Amino acid sequence: MWVLAAKLFPFRQYIKHVQLIPSRSVSALAHLRLICSDSELEESSVNNEQNDEIKCSFSYLNTREVVEKLYSLRKEPKIALSFFEQLKRSGFSHNLCTYAAIVRILCCCGWQKKLESMLLELVRKKTDANFEATDLIEALCGERPTLLTRLSDAMIKAYVSVGMFDEVIDILFQTNRRGFVWSIFSCNYFMNQLVECGKVDMALAVYQHLKRLGLSLNEYTYVIVIKALCKKGSMQEAVEVFLEMEKAGVTPNAFAYSTCIEGLCMNGMLDLGYELLLKWEEADIPLSAFAYTVVIRGFCDQNKLEKAECVLLHMEKQGVVRDVYAYSALISGYCKFGKINKALLLHHEMTSKGIKTNCGLLSVILKGLCQKGMASAAIKQFLEFKDMGFFLDEVCYDVIVDSLCKLGEVEKAMILFKEMKDRQIVPDVVNYTTMICGYCLQGKLDDALDLFKEMKEMGHKPDIITYNVLAGAFAQYGTVQKAFGLLNYMKRHGLEPNFVTHNMIIEGLCMGGRVEEAEAFLDGLKGKCLDNYSAMINGYCKTGHTKEAFQLFMRLSNQGVLVKKSSCNKLLTNLLILRDNNNALKLFKTMITLNAEPSKSMYDKLIGALCQAEEMEQAQLVFDVLVDKGLTPHLVTYTMMIHGYCKINCLREARDVFNDMKQRGITPDVVTYTVLFDAHSKINLKGSSSSPDALQCKEDVVDASVFWNEMKEMGIRPDVISYTVLIAKLCNTQNLEDGITVFNEISDRGLEPDTVTYTALLCGYLAKGDLDRAIALVDEMSVKGIQGDDYTKSSLERGIKKARILQYRH
Repeated sequence: MWVLAAKLFPFRQYIKHVQLIPSRSVSALAHLRLICSDSELEESSVNNEQNDEIKCSFSYLNTREVVEKLYSLRKEPKIALSFFEQLKRSGFSHNLCTYAAIVRILCCCGWQKKLESMLLELVRKKTDANFEATDLIEALCGERPTLLTRLSDAMIKAYVSVGMFDEVIDILFQTNRRGFVWSIFSCNYFMNQLVECGKVDMALAVYQHLKRLGLSLNEYTYVIVIKALCKKGSMQEAVEVFLEMEKAGVTPNAFAYSTCIEGLCMNGMLDLGYELLLKWEEADIPLSAFAYTVVIRGFCDQNKLEKAECVLLHMEKQGVVRDVYAYSALISGYCKFGKINKALLLHHEMTSKGIKTNCGLLSVILKGLCQKGMASAAIKQFLEFKDMGFFLDEVCYDVIVDSLCKLGEVEKAMILFKEMKDRQIVPDVVNYTTMICGYCLQGKLDDALDLFKEMKEMGHKPDIITYNVLAGAFAQYGTVQKAFGLLNYMKRHGLEPNFVTHNMIIEGLCMGGRVEEAEAFLDGLKGKCLDNYSAMINGYCKTGHTKEAFQLFMRLSNQGVLVKKSSCNKLLTNLLILRDNNNALKLFKTMITLNAEPSKSMYDKLIGALCQAEEMEQAQLVFDVLVDKGLTPHLVTYTMMIHGYCKINCLREARDVFNDMKQRGITPDVVTYTVLFDAHSKINLKGSSSSPDALQCKEDVVDASVFWNEMKEMGIRPDVISYTVLIAKLCNTQNLEDGITVFNEISDRGLEPDTVTYTALLCGYLAKGDLDRAIALVDEMSVKGIQGDDYTKSSLERGIKKARILQYRH
């Protein structure tokens, strides 16, 4: 072992006992010096004869001679390193002693990058050295501290870069035993890397060890420890370290304060983090823009965009420069929650202040537009960004190419794809796959395959997603044989088809109108999984085979197996479209029985369909399950339930739902109030169908005006529909003049009456026998271009007949 050799005859003894080198070796070394004296010595080329001569001469050198020569070149590090590398290339086997010699030179001249590279080779076992990199510490343990500091710094980076953290811990204890302690910079680097890699407990253990050693810690050490504790969720301990830092006389920097705030925000204590930020502001503690950015990001994650806006504005008031990261946090929040116009305005504000945007932020905006279904607007915005001179990377291009493909404009997508290449932006696998997908969506398999071949010729290896896209297209537009051929091709190229590949084929066959072939493919599939059955149900649903989809669902559920929730959602939607509420309920109850939680959208769809069908008993059952599961119904869900009860004239039940809604802190909107106002306006005409005891006492009789007044007190402005309901009520209760006043108020509020509004007032005129004003109102409708519907026309006809009868009687 070289470690043992180093201990018995250490490297420094070579330096003390320099002897003459044999003449043949001198000749070789002299020749090396001549050809390696250039500044780029290690990259020089020599002719074959010279190389053969050198190789032959080097074969006579031994370890002692190499070490001695390196020592003689200690003040000429370039030549020494070239000599060392040339020896390696010529077949000389370097050992611990020769490596120690060159490492000593690199440390002394401060060539840290070269040193790190050399140690990394040893760590990765890319040399034939039969010793560990850590053995160099033993070999050089007698050197001065500066050299050992540089060596340990480089060694730590080498081991950390390949994730060998345990070996770094060994180095720490090894140097301690030798009476040498790492520099605080090395300690900080190591601890920070541990935290970044999720090894928080190991980082904290290193911190405790450093304290025991009495090492003088700096502000960055404490910040790293605070960050580690925040990641762990140990906020109390993080605060204690913060206090410990101040006791040690280390002044916290802006990053330390920011780290504390970030930790609170990360651990669900956003409000406390913001409160702390404001208190530190009052105490004139220096805070960086990062502290504000993490709070903005936290509010955005919780969809508290107005608060995030306030923090951004507050930064400017505090004299903190708003950077691209602060703006990006809020812009990303806007995009995430569909506030695209605000995102664009804020982005314009940012760039107009001279703050440079970046392609990452631009891609977020473009994706936000696409996710909102505004593909055309995204394309337009992309062109505007391009005209403004912003750099757009392959991600931005991919977003727009994908949008164009989905819009069916594949040729325009290809123009952009070529433009990328013209701009020296090299398309990657994702870009190629997006374009291939575009061709596949249009059934242009030949074009897709041409692009697939080009992709491979450019050195890009197709991934599983690329193959999945092609598999689906072959199944839909080609033949089963072509799809099978692709599977075999994948296997030959070392890529195993997965369940997604099989799903694409199943759904592709269904979309291609070959449902029976899809069924046969699924039956013959070895090792089929639940996702494959889900794909079959999706295929059935997409092609209108809802009955078959439901039968497969029930067959699997009877075996205690439930397909994916998204497939259940598709099937439920199809059943409700067919108004098959019974089977929809059966699907819902089956999911509950099998402990599969339906999504909130599934509850809403089912409740809405049942309310529409006036099946309120079943709707209430589903609603109760929703509440029992601890979920809070949406405003729309409550309104659907209220409307359902009002439709069957069960007004007490409607009010019970309304009151429950308010107790849960959900504010009714204009639609909710209009539904209740309308229903209660008609109660005197139709009576109530609530339970027998619902109207036994006066307290149960609620005047419609209660809801109208409450709505106005809540600051909710009536819309055209609300006004129309009010006009109809007034006209039906012989309050025509009040109805006219309300009708005029509509226009005064900047609203436009619609056909139903005009018809409500028209019926009021006709009920009073005021035929002249009725005809004048119809003329007004005509002038404004408002077309009357069948009810308007029939009402007018009945009114005219009634007026003529009255005239005849008189």
